[in-house]
Amino acid sequence: MTTALKSIASLAPLLDRILVQRIKAEAKTASGIFLPESSVKDLNEAKVLAVGPGAVDKEGKRVPMSVGVGDKVLIPQYGGSPLKVGEEEYSLFRDHELLAKINE
Repeated sequence: MTTALKSIASLAPLLDRILVQRIKAEAKTASGIFLPESSVKDLNEAKVLAVGPGAVDKEGKRVPMSVGVGDKVLIPQYGGSPLKVGEEEYSLFRDHELLAKINE
């Protein structure tokens, strides 16, 4: 199920949720050869666009998020909550669902 929004800027994740956009795989090789769409796989890499304030623990304290806006992360192949704004697709994940942070 997808949700249609008018603007992604109007979306603010709650608690420990993270808004990401999957990074598209290159359709052209380094030598300039164009690949057909059927051979280009979805990458499990995504860019973090927005993060929530963090979950609340049993004592009522905020648990800080493990990633920030602009970070590159490794996401699971399946899961998350899909969102669609125009032709662009985004996903919402919980902080603990992310697999890794990519340090460049």
